[in-house]
Amino acid sequence: MNFDEQIIRKGSKSVKWDMAESLFLTKDALPMWVADMDFKAPQVVLDALKERLDHGVFGYAYQDQDTQQAVAGWLNRRHGWTIQTDTILFTPGVVTALSLAVQAFTATGDEVVIQSPVYAPFYQMIEKNGRKVSTNPLKIENDRYMMDFHDLEKKLSRPQAKLMFLCHPHNPSGRAWSSEELKRVGELCVKHGVTVVSDEIHSDLMLYGKPHVPFASLSDDIASITVTCFAPSKTFNLAGLQASAIVIPDEERRTLFTNEMQRNGMGHLNAFGIPAMEAAYRHGDEWLDSLVLYLESNIQIAMDYIDEHLPNVRYMKPDASYLLWIDIRDFQFTEAELKRNLLKRGKVILELGHVYGHEGDGFIRMNLGCPASTVKEGLRRLHQAFTPSTE
Repeated sequence: MNFDEQIIRKGSKSVKWDMAESLFLTKDALPMWVADMDFKAPQVVLDALKERLDHGVFGYAYQDQDTQQAVAGWLNRRHGWTIQTDTILFTPGVVTALSLAVQAFTATGDEVVIQSPVYAPFYQMIEKNGRKVSTNPLKIENDRYMMDFHDLEKKLSRPQAKLMFLCHPHNPSGRAWSSEELKRVGELCVKHGVTVVSDEIHSDLMLYGKPHVPFASLSDDIASITVTCFAPSKTFNLAGLQASAIVIPDEERRTLFTNEMQRNGMGHLNAFGIPAMEAAYRHGDEWLDSLVLYLESNIQIAMDYIDEHLPNVRYMKPDASYLLWIDIRDFQFTEAELKRNLLKRGKVILELGHVYGHEGDGFIRMNLGCPASTVKEGLRRLHQAFTPSTE
């Protein structure tokens, strides 16, 4: 659990590190964009993978009841949510599950409600499947996102609205929705017959002792309309192993979802994703508890630095995860100016807010899931990017 260790990721076919050169046309910028961490996975996961590797035969593999029990045990232990193991399905990733849900619960031309700004694949999986994005923009109050429930009901009440994507905790801001907010969303969706896909992939990374409230745990009625998506990928830095768990309590919806999986040729997780998921969910508690403390420290370092050195910059203090949503609207940069300042002057790669919808214009997302020394260097480069040029 040495989170200070600097691990060379270049040359590992890393999207975050190795694709940066071709995407951003730079060789010397520090990548702090893609939402994966620069930490090794827990030793218990590495040991499970080594045992599987040493076996030496990599034929067809399948997840079984042991895998389901590992998932159910984790949800009960970490979030106080008791589920039946037969409600758990598995996909190669949460984005895959989003696409399958669109196919399973909507028809061409139907609307899917999202709360922008939000994770870019929400838009993509809706539009690529021939459905329409219906946007319920979030409001900013005291540097914190709030839901507009009046507008939400207006969008959900439309006859074309069949599905809602809920980002909980919210990406990119790290906002964790309260039980009261979630209940209002759930009651509106039950009222208007809208199925909810609750993306809870960041839920294990709750900060400052705050609990995560699984959306489907709020009531039987809400559970019956909910598809919950989560994975060990963000929690334990296992995204490349492509293993996600999907909980669907309602049998009819579970059957529709399963049918789409079969129609798309999906069956089982890969031979390494299965033991990694089982080991992480059975034995990863201690590692995760230490990680959360480290992330809290990194976030504090970033907030303190911005407060001291960047008076025209604001941020949303996250409730969860390792992402910092930074408000730079006071600079009024054009997209071209922002890219030039970050890449040429600051030599740092961050996610630009517009990719989360136009409500994200004037924001940037910074990944703090890395050694503290990298965080400090990234902040120095951020300061350099926003320091007036003498040219």
